[in-house]
Amino acid sequence: MSSSLVKALSTWGLLILLAFLIGIFSLLAPHTFPTLFTFSSLANNRSIYALAALAVMVPMAANQFDLSVASMIGISQILAIGLQTQQMLPWWLVCMLILALGVLVGLVNGVLVSRVGISSFIATLGTGSALLGILQWYSEGRQVIGTLAPAYVALAGRVGSTVIPLAFVYVLVMGALLWILLERLPFGRFLYVLGENPRAAELNGIASSKYVTRAFMLSGLIAAFAGLVLQAQLQVGQSTVGQEFLLPAFTGALLGATSIRPGRTNVIGTLLAVAVLAVTVAGLNQLGAPFFVEPLFNGLMLVLAVGLSVTAARRRERQATRR
Repeated sequence: MSSSLVKALSTWGLLILLAFLIGIFSLLAPHTFPTLFTFSSLANNRSIYALAALAVMVPMAANQFDLSVASMIGISQILAIGLQTQQMLPWWLVCMLILALGVLVGLVNGVLVSRVGISSFIATLGTGSALLGILQWYSEGRQVIGTLAPAYVALAGRVGSTVIPLAFVYVLVMGALLWILLERLPFGRFLYVLGENPRAAELNGIASSKYVTRAFMLSGLIAAFAGLVLQAQLQVGQSTVGQEFLLPAFTGALLGATSIRPGRTNVIGTLLAVAVLAVTVAGLNQLGAPFFVEPLFNGLMLVLAVGLSVTAARRRERQATRR
């Protein structure tokens, strides 16, 4: 196999796989899969997973891992309904407070990792567990029920009279903003340098603590926003919601690092990976797969994604050494 073909497959592999999966499931389930209803359902239901994956991806660019993303989504969706229906705060103020909380949690994560020197795994696992405890205390382990403001519920509506969910639009806009931030601005280049060679970053005067902290703050902000959109969809506060987003988020971010920019986390690859996971699970469910297929598939894909990411990163290092 020629090197150009190998490079093309490694770059566009996820896009090719996505097209292949759509074609296969369309042939196997022609009356249910290739429909506007399926597209609308996937775009709406998987948008939160995509936002979670983007939140995880940002600090991962600096080789840091945010395990508190799922808990941030969980506590955001609980507070979004609780503060409106129990504390009677206006919906716009609730949104601002929750987004500020996301930034604050990200700041705490960044300080613990970059200033105190705690491993990102341990630091974010601790803050995530603390958020989970606060969630359980606030909700008392029960559902939070109430009538949300119509303007807030409209955040999870559709674009005009189309079948396109607003949540899907949020993902596209967030993805575009993050692509500009990571691929076209110094912030992104500094994060990638920190992730690939911290020593080189230090020699070039890149303040690792500042950029790592900002990456965690941005991750917390995106996770909080995902929780707000999730509650607008659910309209019921669930004390158990949140943790199920962690594994798919990391799977999407790591699997995305195997495509478009192999060996490096990137926005387009992450979104393609989330789409591949969503299409595969939806297709298998329509073909009658049992309920445990989704966690089983996500777990296997996570292991595969880590293996492929490590292989791609090593290949990039060898190429850089040869140059």
